[in-house]
Amino acid sequence: MKRYILTGAPGAGKTAILRWLECDGYTVVEEAATDVIALQLAQGEPEPWRKPSFVEAIVTLQRRRQEQTAGLPGEVQIYDRSPVCTYALATYLGHPVPPALSRELDRIRAGQIYEKKVLFVQNLGFVTPTEARRITFAESLRFEQVHQDAYTSLGYECVPIAPGMLPDRVAAVKKQLDAAPVRPTEP
Repeated sequence: MKRYILTGAPGAGKTAILRWLECDGYTVVEEAATDVIALQLAQGEPEPWRKPSFVEAIVTLQRRRQEQTAGLPGEVQIYDRSPVCTYALATYLGHPVPPALSRELDRIRAGQIYEKKVLFVQNLGFVTPTEARRITFAESLRFEQVHQDAYTSLGYECVPIAPGMLPDRVAAVKKQLDAAPVRPTEP
């Protein structure tokens, strides 16, 4: 199983790329942070990201989703973010890295859960706010750099997916997926 991470700054266009890939038959594993935010907002927490427990809730959902994917179809899975993104988020927010996140980073490193080539969707030059995405463009640029630094510091290669028209970005992602060597199956 090859598990690729698609990541980038908020509002970079990841979701549109993922929907296209999903419609083309790729297995896509959804982002956890947006769902955690939506749930906590619905529970009356106006700014859930301000609590350090927010990071732990995200990593818990990420791990659950990753573990549930073993039976999904296809040899390639594409993840909308990963625990490395959660680490970047904790860094960006100034939260301590909770033990659950440290353990998850160790697990994904030791188990080589994700491919080392990370598809890094570059910003579009603007950010459209949503209820879950309350970040300015300037903040998103800083967050983008924190993400890239987190991945490279943990030994991943960030492959840029340049801004442009959606079909071109999807083609760039597919080119990377097609170029990936297949890992030998262990006996």
